[in-house]
Amino acid sequence: MEQNPTPVSLPRIGDKAPAFKAVTTQGDIDFPKQYEGSWVILFSHPADFTPVCTTEFISFASMEKQFAEANCKLVGLSVDGLYSHIAWLRTIKEKISYRGHKDVEVNFPLIEDITMNVAKAYGMIQPGEASTKAVRAVFYIDPKGVVRAMIYYPLSLGRNFDEIYRALIALQTADAFGVATPADWRPGDDVILGAAGSCGAAKNRMEGKEDMVCQDWFFCTRKLDKEKVLSTVLKKK
Repeated sequence: MEQNPTPVSLPRIGDKAPAFKAVTTQGDIDFPKQYEGSWVILFSHPADFTPVCTTEFISFASMEKQFAEANCKLVGLSVDGLYSHIAWLRTIKEKISYRGHKDVEVNFPLIEDITMNVAKAYGMIQPGEASTKAVRAVFYIDPKGVVRAMIYYPLSLGRNFDEIYRALIALQTADAFGVATPADWRPGDDVILGAAGSCGAAKNRMEGKEDMVCQDWFFCTRKLDKEKVLSTVLKKK
């Protein structure tokens, strides 16, 4: 009889990010302790010297300054060894160009995870995809070390970096202004306000007594200036 695969452990949104110490291409790290006060995007890739992963690392590295301006640090992971990581990143810098980016140097840490301990702790090993390769997971971890969002991609699908960045800014905007962001939201778009908590509040909303536009008692939006969003979010350290 075929045995069931080992259950995949997944951190949940709102959980403390699983802690670990690891060797990386930028030295040893103590995660997430040493990143306290910053947002972190922890992401995994299946293997070094693979073409889709190469395009993704070029994309992340070319956007590292943009993420840093939003108080967000990048940390990569694969189950390959440190020397493989170093050789691959040197090859990217010396030989590979993608969408106009060339001579790209990856300065953020890339974790060595030969034991797969970190990948397993974060549910990056998905038995339906592969037992020895990490899927393309993306974890958003806030300055308090709490998992705030997760995105998982299969091995064959490269990530959308506009969305990875958009989601980061949306999470920070929600925190800073106490709002929610609607589908496809970008800075400058209207934001969503929480549903009214009482009949009186619902009535005030529908009568236009508050600074918002309500199509019904539960669906209210208000404007939030793009410059106000960016000046708040991009200056948070």
